[in-house]
Amino acid sequence: MRPILALSLLALVVFLHNPAFAQQGSTAAPEGGQPGDGQSEIRLGMSADFSASARALSIELYRGAMAYLTQVNEAGGVQGRRVVITAYDDKYQPDLAIRNTLRLMKENVFALFSYVGTPTMIRTLPLLRMRQGEHFLLFFPFTGADASRVPPYDMFSFNLRASYDQETKGLVDHFVAAGRTRIAVFYQADAYGRTGWAGVRKALAGHGLEIAGEATYRRGSPYDQSYDGQVAVMERLKPDAIICIGTYPACAGFVRNMRDRDVDAPVATISFVGSDAMLRLLSDAEQKSGKDYTSRLVSSQVVPSYQDDAMPVVREYRAAMDRYGDAIMPPDSLLYPGGKTPESEYAPLPYSFVSFEGYLNARMFVAILQRMCANPKRSDLAQAALSMGEFDPGLGQKLFFGAAADRRQASDQVYYTVVRGGQFVPLRVDEWEAWLKR
Repeated sequence: MRPILALSLLALVVFLHNPAFAQQGSTAAPEGGQPGDGQSEIRLGMSADFSASARALSIELYRGAMAYLTQVNEAGGVQGRRVVITAYDDKYQPDLAIRNTLRLMKENVFALFSYVGTPTMIRTLPLLRMRQGEHFLLFFPFTGADASRVPPYDMFSFNLRASYDQETKGLVDHFVAAGRTRIAVFYQADAYGRTGWAGVRKALAGHGLEIAGEATYRRGSPYDQSYDGQVAVMERLKPDAIICIGTYPACAGFVRNMRDRDVDAPVATISFVGSDAMLRLLSDAEQKSGKDYTSRLVSSQVVPSYQDDAMPVVREYRAAMDRYGDAIMPPDSLLYPGGKTPESEYAPLPYSFVSFEGYLNARMFVAILQRMCANPKRSDLAQAALSMGEFDPGLGQKLFFGAAADRRQASDQVYYTVVRGGQFVPLRVDEWEAWLKR
């Protein structure tokens, strides 16, 4: 067992023996999780950060999923049942994610769905293993961490997206090919950041290289704090490129302070950053300062561009987001715990890579449900997913789950984007030449 997972399991055992939480999970869900003939809903359970540092990721993922599910439900649902999401706020905190998961299990949700974040997912996976007789599975978490892809927890999760190892390898390979071999890392000091850091190290080792240096930040760090200390590290290192493993507030603040101190190394971020939310912060800063914060920025993605309307699913996604708008926002009780204040208002993005991923997550899950009988059982869900085989949701590429190879990650595709015209657009393979070290 890997050290991070072993520590997570130990922490979970301690957590469950805490009297404050033990009672919460004391009522076991009925075996199988069958909705039943008299029930009109299939409920999915989601724990994510709706009110703290990663809120834009969770809100947009939820909105994208609801854009698809609302369409399905208006058309009669699946086998006559509406598919709904019961969501709870974990503020990107592992202990709250455990509490939410216990609550969702007690409420007998059909499946766990679109959890957001590595630190929270890693702490909840041991809980699924401990209660595996109840057949709870996690579908399509918004993380590329290995924890849900390798034993012993791979059998409790299905992933739609490519892994962080695949994202970081692609970025490293492209930078090295462009002669940028001194690669530093800026990362969140937790399981998420260390997972990405390990991916960068592994990719560099494949080229006979090592990480040139690193700087970290604390999870939950806001955009408006100073990152000058981390920038000072980069000034001393003089890297050819920097790969960021973080969330949009911290990465935007770091890039802002980098450019303010004239550190011009190219900066790359991975999909979890929430590139559209990061760009919104940096664009606002550009307007106020008149400085360029985005021209040497590249971001890897795990879904194609939501602007590519040659893809049928992109057209469908955009139409759904246009149609439902504010109607697919999470409830105010999630967004504004303790009451709404002007400072906490969230302005939804019309479209984003994150909400597009949420849309695809919901589309894939509904496709799995449609393969099941009229009275689906939770105990049959894994087999239904593994029997999907190849599946194209309109992307022009095949997604694939398969029982023969026990394949539980549908896509290996990584895309690359840069900022042009105030938005992230696809970076073609030949355009990497612009990043050549001169």
